[in-house]
Amino acid sequence: MPASCGRDPADTPEHAVKHVALLPNLITLANAFCGLLAIARSIDALAYTGEDPAIFYAKMESACLLVFVAMVFDAMDGKLARITRSATDFGAQLDSFSDLITFGLAPAIIAKAMIEHEGPLVGYDGSPRLHFLAAAAYSLMALLRLARFNLENDSDKAEHGDFSGVPSPAAAGAVVSTLWLYLVLRRPELESSGGMPTPFGRIMGWMETIDWSPILSWIPAAVTIQLLALGLLMVSRVRYSHLTTSLSRKLRTQFVTLVWVVFGLFLFYLAPVPMLFVTFNGFVVFGIVRSVFASRRAARAAADSGTTP
Repeated sequence: MPASCGRDPADTPEHAVKHVALLPNLITLANAFCGLLAIARSIDALAYTGEDPAIFYAKMESACLLVFVAMVFDAMDGKLARITRSATDFGAQLDSFSDLITFGLAPAIIAKAMIEHEGPLVGYDGSPRLHFLAAAAYSLMALLRLARFNLENDSDKAEHGDFSGVPSPAAAGAVVSTLWLYLVLRRPELESSGGMPTPFGRIMGWMETIDWSPILSWIPAAVTIQLLALGLLMVSRVRYSHLTTSLSRKLRTQFVTLVWVVFGLFLFYLAPVPMLFVTFNGFVVFGIVRSVFASRRAARAAADSGTTP
């Protein structure tokens, strides 16, 4: 009997795959939605003129959190598309556009809103034009990086071993985690859950005699420089490892990696904001250091062989 006889076409495996293909794209759109909502929260925070200043910091914290939630969606959509064998050029382009919103525009807007609001409060006298240029440079470099990535990489490739230039999610994580750490240092009451301080909140309570003002006063200037530096790193040729790919490979072959991951998750549970700051900014710095040592090794090898590097 023909395969099509007595069977609903909607029950065929081909139809099922095409139907499931909607899910990766919806997850990609969820990434973009989180980015847009983060932008809206930062605008709402900056526009708030009520009597309770804590609302500004709560809205900014929500904006920072949304960027990291978007990273979860960004990590899921590609994996799901490969599992369901539904990776398409449309999905790849949609992913890049979503990344531009969430990891290219949102961090720059959140950072500018934070700098403009907090600068005068902590004794930083900056130029709004300079802050705009730093934010614009970051976003434009993210745009160029994503465009170059689409041209230089095969969309059918299952996994990318490394990247040329810091990936836009990592750059966004470095900026937003810095802003979030500033928020909790400025307002320790943000580190609470159910009316009780978190473990990191308790640690900050023990250090309540420490005057954080000298540190807080230079963070707006540091974030301005950070935006410019990360923008350049995104379009640089500095090689960065694909963190999730390399980690998954090590988990399959090295038991000790699993142990380190478990302890890392424990630390993240206890102090998520400092761990995010250390992880993303450490990833950025590690790529630079590794590139410097790789260049030196190449130059030394070329010198030993009598050739020009």
